[in-house]
Amino acid sequence: MSELTSAPRIRAAGPDDLDAVLAFWKTAAEGTSISDDRSGVERLVARDPEALILAERDGELAGTVIAGFDGWRCHLYRLAVHPDHRRQGVATALLAAAEERFTALGGRRADAMVLQRNETAHHAWGAAGYAPEERWRRWVKPLTG
Repeated sequence: MSELTSAPRIRAAGPDDLDAVLAFWKTAAEGTSISDDRSGVERLVARDPEALILAERDGELAGTVIAGFDGWRCHLYRLAVHPDHRRQGVATALLAAAEERFTALGGRRADAMVLQRNETAHHAWGAAGYAPEERWRRWVKPLTG
């Protein structure tokens, strides 16, 4: 197996990673979130230090996923893989780590936030065994102006 296609190193993000994660999302993530700022990501890591999962190759950030568990439901956000590392198992490794986390916490089903317009993501999520759930819609209310 070449170094380029070797399994990525998977680990939880720490406070020292947050600026790199925010910069990474500008390159690798589709769209932006209201929480894509330093204080938002700091709150996430402070509240649940294992939720923000990173994939690294050669010391460089290759992918992220947020695996949030509220004690009842398992939620996946911000699955993002750098364009140079796509289709090389990074997303698969991140989702496996997230699902292992959920199972260890007692989770029974994971749901993912996926943009409707992101066809590339649809293929990746489908390949990982996820499918759209058409019976429900997400209803949103911004809490800040």
